[in-house]
Amino acid sequence: MRTLIFDVDGVLVDPVPSYRQALIETVAHFSGARVAPERIVELKNHGGYNNDYVLAQRLLADLGIEAALDDIVSHFEKVFWGPDETGLILSERWLVSNGMLGRLARNWRLAVFTGRSARAVNFTLRRFAPEVRFDPVVSSEMVSNQKPAPDGLVFVLEQVVKAEPVYVGDNVDDARAARAAGVPFVGVAAPDAPRRNEILALFEQEGAVGVVESVNELEALLEERTL
Repeated sequence: MRTLIFDVDGVLVDPVPSYRQALIETVAHFSGARVAPERIVELKNHGGYNNDYVLAQRLLADLGIEAALDDIVSHFEKVFWGPDETGLILSERWLVSNGMLGRLARNWRLAVFTGRSARAVNFTLRRFAPEVRFDPVVSSEMVSNQKPAPDGLVFVLEQVVKAEPVYVGDNVDDARAARAAGVPFVGVAAPDAPRRNEILALFEQEGAVGVVESVNELEALLEERTL
């Protein structure tokens, strides 16, 4: 069955006011410095920094500060979730137009492979798309190796018979995971994305079968091409 596998951040949800802000505030908490968004994107484009905790540790190391990963995780989660789930996660913006996922679901099985925790991805999907069935939903706890390793995509392929998959993501680690799993990849690169030309070049280098400016262009792309 044709299966569309979505990344979450940068594809279904704008993570800038939630995850990205939690990252900036976490680095500031330990260092007193405000990291530039451009530097965050630069490292993510380098690859291997899909995990924001690890990225925060790297940014702190660049500033000459050694911080234990457990301490970084603790502060990040406190900022991200806030008391009673009223933290930065509530500032997220859903990027999908009304009805699009329902239309896609007529011809595609919908699934998710994300670097988010199960708690975070389920919270967001329940909040914004409670009527949409994603199966399976693969979160960070469900794989031994995080992106760019293909483990999450391999898990989907093992769960869905004759999946005919397409993976939709927004960064080089998504593209590399797809290539490693032998799954066609569609990249999302917003017109105002920092270092966008660099992202586009990386997508081409990793063999993307298509690039859209927004997930809402996906329907048209799928109609135009046989992926």
